[in-house]
Amino acid sequence: MSPLLSLEKRGGPSYKEGLSYVNEEFSVVGKKDYYEILGVKRDAAPEEIRKAYHKVAMKYHPDRNPGNSEAEVRFKEAAEAYDILRDPEKRKRYDQMGHEGLQGFAGREFHSFEDIFEAFGDVFGGDSLFDGLFGGSSRRMRRGAHLQCEVKIDFRDALADTTRTIRIDRTAVCGECRGSGARAGTAPTPCKSCGGRGEILQVREFLSIRMPCPKCRGAGSTIAAPCAHCHGQGRVRREETIEVKIPAGVEDGTRLRLAGQGEAGANGSPPGDLFVIVRVKGDPFFERRDDDVFCQVPIPFSQAALGAQIDVPSLAGKTTRMKIPPGTQPSQMFRLRGMGFPSVHGYGRGDQLVEILVEVPKKLTAEQEKLLAEFAKTEERNIGPLRKGFLDRLRRYFE
Repeated sequence: MSPLLSLEKRGGPSYKEGLSYVNEEFSVVGKKDYYEILGVKRDAAPEEIRKAYHKVAMKYHPDRNPGNSEAEVRFKEAAEAYDILRDPEKRKRYDQMGHEGLQGFAGREFHSFEDIFEAFGDVFGGDSLFDGLFGGSSRRMRRGAHLQCEVKIDFRDALADTTRTIRIDRTAVCGECRGSGARAGTAPTPCKSCGGRGEILQVREFLSIRMPCPKCRGAGSTIAAPCAHCHGQGRVRREETIEVKIPAGVEDGTRLRLAGQGEAGANGSPPGDLFVIVRVKGDPFFERRDDDVFCQVPIPFSQAALGAQIDVPSLAGKTTRMKIPPGTQPSQMFRLRGMGFPSVHGYGRGDQLVEILVEVPKKLTAEQEKLLAEFAKTEERNIGPLRKGFLDRLRRYFE
């Protein structure tokens, strides 16, 4: 497996050990309307949306609402809503198709409150209170934001390694200035306001607070001649395609981590990661249970009683012969070893579990009725163990 790739499985404790469990879900079911979260109309201008986000974020910031889990949820909801509505393409998709329209579309992922500040710190500009709440020094290396998207594969595609090409819209280091933000032939100069430290010290009554420098916004430097290509940001937004390698044995909901494939970091900071959620489509015959695969096969009761050789579907794409012994009972399970999914960790393989469904006919021909009537007479002389036990218990119950 590539050193840039790691995976974790979403789900409950029934999944195999060795996978990391993540409790978050990414279903769009029950998600709130983004416009409602920010309290703006659907035709709101970008500046209105920006101001609305600033207001909501200040209201629900966790440091202003210590111990209030609802405020934390509202704070994250606001960041997610702003991330979509501030981007013209994402907003268009959302307006046209709602949350479903964003499925499979790379979006920013917020793992912590600092991720939110790093992504949208520019919204607050000189708002020193907000900057202070986030812990001051913004000159430290700020990793680029993480991104997330989904990719779908067929049920049987998980039997072997496969690849998929995805399209993402992300920020990347500007090729013209190589991330410096300065025009070719020039370079950023130390900020005179903070002396290149990127932060200033403010005294409020008896408190001393270190805050990002409002002049250079924590960068520690200023740019006299900004790069014409990125307008001094050092980063540009562009659409790119990435080939994702999906390991054999992957399960539905597995999250692949592509290190360094997220948003580019500011001021030379390392990029974020890209998380790819693998969605495995269902199958008309099979149900997956860890590395095992389960299916049901109906047979007539005559085969169950007499035994038979039957054809059952297999993951190989064709049927395989399986022996049914005489006296097979309804819902009896048979195991075909090594015919399941390969382990995602590269060793071992699951089994195929076959549940036998004994089908009792609803309508009989005259000949069938005659033969079964004769068979029924013999049953009264040779009562089976289950029925015999039941009759004995019934007799003792009424004695």
